[in-house]
Amino acid sequence: MVKMTSSVAIQRIADVPDDKRFWCSDGRTVKNLQELVTALEQMSDETYRYHANDMKTDFANWVRDVIGDDKLARDLLKSPARLGAASAVSERLAWFKGKAGSA
Repeated sequence: MVKMTSSVAIQRIADVPDDKRFWCSDGRTVKNLQELVTALEQMSDETYRYHANDMKTDFANWVRDVIGDDKLARDLLKSPARLGAASAVSERLAWFKGKAGSA
């Protein structure tokens, strides 16, 4: 388990390298958690279900493997609807920003 210091929080909200971006089936790419919130809010339910269904957990996998946040990944696994997922990411992002600001 990683101790959540301000520097770790800053890493979690930073842009990922170009080769680690999340590629949505609707053509958009996501490079950080803020863009993930926006993408989840704007994408169609069909696009969300393409990436999050009984067979695929793309958003949770990206958050766990690229962003490095196991807690948010678990929260996304529990979000059957895209707006719930957007809310989970938004809340976690706000928490990270609070931690990052306490440096």
